[in-house]
Amino acid sequence: MTIQEIVAAVLIAAGLFFFLVATVGVLRFPDAFTRLHPAGKGDTLGATLLILGLCVHEGLTLLTVKLLMVELFVLLSNPVAAHALGRAALRDGVEPWKAEEDR
Repeated sequence: MTIQEIVAAVLIAAGLFFFLVATVGVLRFPDAFTRLHPAGKGDTLGATLLILGLCVHEGLTLLTVKLLMVELFVLLSNPVAAHALGRAALRDGVEPWKAEEDR
């Protein structure tokens, strides 16, 4: 195994780890607003690491440029989508979750 393959494998594994953690967060958090955090942040970081790992594995080719363009789209669209979903839920009357001592 070359160093390039090792770095690519580590980046891809880290990306998959963040996808897994974000999935667990979405399943475990109590309401729509708290679920938006792992969905927006975890998926963005997971996709970033995964795409960077694929770029390292592929080397400097036209495919790498295409992957980086996809990454730019992910970095721009995921946070905006999470914000739009949160704002739509708030406007629709969804109440944020409160802890027992805050009620």
